[in-house]
Amino acid sequence: MELDVDIEKRHGAFRFSAAFSLESQRCGVFGPSGSGKSTLMHLLSGLLTPDRGRISLAGRVLYDSAAGINLPPEQRRIGVVFQHAHLFPHMNVRRNLLYGWRRTEAADRRIAPEALIGVLNLHHLLDRGVNRLSGGERQRVALGRTVLACPRLILMDEPLTGLDEELKFQIIPYLKKALDEFDIPLLFISHSLREMRLMTDEALVFRDGAMQERMSTENLARSGMATVGGGYANMLNLGAPRKVNDLWSYPWGENELVLTEGGDGGDNLFELDARDIVLFKNHPEATSARNLLSCTVAGTFGFNNRVGVELDCGGMRLVAQIVPESVRELGIGPGTAIVAAIKASSFRRLSSMAVC
Repeated sequence: MELDVDIEKRHGAFRFSAAFSLESQRCGVFGPSGSGKSTLMHLLSGLLTPDRGRISLAGRVLYDSAAGINLPPEQRRIGVVFQHAHLFPHMNVRRNLLYGWRRTEAADRRIAPEALIGVLNLHHLLDRGVNRLSGGERQRVALGRTVLACPRLILMDEPLTGLDEELKFQIIPYLKKALDEFDIPLLFISHSLREMRLMTDEALVFRDGAMQERMSTENLARSGMATVGGGYANMLNLGAPRKVNDLWSYPWGENELVLTEGGDGGDNLFELDARDIVLFKNHPEATSARNLLSCTVAGTFGFNNRVGVELDCGGMRLVAQIVPESVRELGIGPGTAIVAAIKASSFRRLSSMAVC
């Protein structure tokens, strides 16, 4: 994705400004409500006109106030997936999916409908009316309709807001698979740090109508430790589990993690709060924690009275959160050998990535 933006817009007392250049395929736009995220989406897609500035995508100028260029939305080839699916109620799933594809010039059709339908697992829904779909199914159809229009860029504006947690993490694998399979750049707009981490590699941070920072999504997650009550959550993709008495053992790289919760085959996504990892200088003689990992400290980062300790656990990375006094008492520094203890009940399931 080659996206160059330098624009300004004023809505009454609200002033919006953004200037950035992007080449990454998966970028997020992060910030609280009212920070200007949706304004950016409307300006890029052509649903709103800037007061001044310039927008170009893949070398094509979409808007240039000085040159008098302002392409209408249908000529920009930017697909938009909104918070609400906005499907056509008088059409079944098949006709909704093909709506944009049929209106795309033959020379620009680079995605076969059958291939996308397979990726999104929509075959069994094709003849169903959209009013008979679940919330998650509606969003998959909305994504499919947008992708089949073969856009140069897809904008997703809070596409998972309003869905319950279980549905969100069922849909995310489909979103990622479709975008990766057909190599479509994404600008993902959200105020959810968890969604941002799962969908993007870097983020543009907006506050008060202006872009304030640009950073990797991982660094954005780490910066959450600086907020009041904030912390860091590890995201772990675990393999297929096996039953061990009344617990479950999951492969994680060269490690085996013991959890209280079972799962399916394939990759299972779990969240582990950095505050739930207890560090020991030596292997403890006895503990109630079922997971004792021999690790090496890769580095530390800190905010106020919280220190994040990045651990290398047999090639896999974890972040534990401790206080500065513990850093001194344990002699923690790069290369320090440490044992990480984690209770089996500390892991929170987000989804099974082997979605059918």
